Amino acid sequence: MKSTTRRTFLRTAALTGAATPFLPDVLLNSSPAFAATTHRSADGPVRLGFIGVGSRGRSHVQQALYRDDVVIPAICDVDPDAIARTNALIQKAGRKLPEAYTKGDEAFLQMLKRDDLDGVVIATPWEWHTPMAVATMKAGKYAGLEVSATVTLKESWDLVNTYEQTKVPCMILENVCYRRDVLAVLNMIRQGMFGEMTYAHCGYQHDLRDIKFNDGQHYAGGGVEFGAKGYAEARWRTQHSVDRNGDLYPTHGLGPVAHWLDINRGNRFLHLTSMATKSRGLHKYVVDKGGANHPNAKVNFKLGDVVTTMIQCANGENIVIMHDTNSPRPYSLGFRAQGTEGIWMDDNDMIYFEKVSPKAHTWEPFAAYQEKYDHPLWKRHAQAADNAGHGGIDFFVLRAFIESVKSKTPPPIDVYDAAVWSAISPLSEQSIAQGSKPVEIPDFTRGKWKTNPRIFGLTDNF
Repeated sequence: MKSTTRRTFLRTAALTGAATPFLPDVLLNSSPAFAATTHRSADGPVRLGFIGVGSRGRSHVQQALYRDDVVIPAICDVDPDAIARTNALIQKAGRKLPEAYTKGDEAFLQMLKRDDLDGVVIATPWEWHTPMAVATMKAGKYAGLEVSATVTLKESWDLVNTYEQTKVPCMILENVCYRRDVLAVLNMIRQGMFGEMTYAHCGYQHDLRDIKFNDGQHYAGGGVEFGAKGYAEARWRTQHSVDRNGDLYPTHGLGPVAHWLDINRGNRFLHLTSMATKSRGLHKYVVDKGGANHPNAKVNFKLGDVVTTMIQCANGENIVIMHDTNSPRPYSLGFRAQGTEGIWMDDNDMIYFEKVSPKAHTWEPFAAYQEKYDHPLWKRHAQAADNAGHGGIDFFVLRAFIESVKSKTPPPIDVYDAAVWSAISPLSEQSIAQGSKPVEIPDFTRGKWKTNPRIFGLTDNF
């Protein structure tokens, strides 16, 4: 989906509020019980719609096409090329072409009026995520929402309030929660291998300078165009680096860590403090690639090259999150799990347990532990995940969404996770703007975190 002006965005937000008239009767009654609304028979296929079928959306479409129990009645995107590429995928799979909704930024609202959709996958620019998810829930359809789920604190509350009004689930599609090593570590934490957890480290450390502008193959100028002249994510993502200074993309690292520490289920985030370095990386990239006289060399990028956020948890743990997308560096999410009995770090793929490791104060390779504590999800589905992106984790996250829709059960990563993980972004901006002042993190569960049971990673089903 293309970038939007603030005026269009606000108008769309208003329209999503107007989506209530096509709420199914069961939702208008707001039963406190789980009230997912579909007309799908218990043994019928899951009917998925897709809003946003650019590169990320098409990867989800491809995964859905591998399944015989999924059909795709409708897709939505304002980019004709994205629609054409998606239709080609669907035709290649021998499936019926879906109806395409393409006429304007609010075309998704027309798609949501259909009564032959059980769930909708949303993979659009960040500023559209919450309006589209809110409209999807109000239309009585499961919402599968790409990361980050929200941009502002108000949007996090909008997601939660809409779910609590409608009882229609919203799942944040955080694929890293299903990474094989972090699931094995989760398995080990829950079996007590780490003792009592005290600290976790994570982040999003990924050189995105090419992606934030363009891939260098579609436009002249050495790969330094963005906005209207950009390609794919460069059309919208780079503007966030111009306008904002904070952790713009926290959920890849924070999602797995939140599961390790039982956030929203016996534990919660209390407050954070953030700081940012000076901004140099994007400007230097423009000058190096396009020259000092390139128009974008005059752009003032607000985002600091490295943003560090520290979180205090209710049960006494600390979390450090790094955001670094504008520096020359290898990819790393920087995971570290620290407990009273041991530590795992993914950058060196090593582990150490005080009472287990053969030599004191000496790392062991993680591979043997990975094999021994491999999560049941991976043991059962590793072969099926071979054809999925990001090392197989795309298979697992979409599978979890589809299985939740199919069984009419809550998803294993829910709206409260979506709200609080994503809220770290605007809260980090607030802290930085106030000189790294501590900022309270809202309790989106309204106290239910104290009694909520675990729901993620408990079986090999979800």
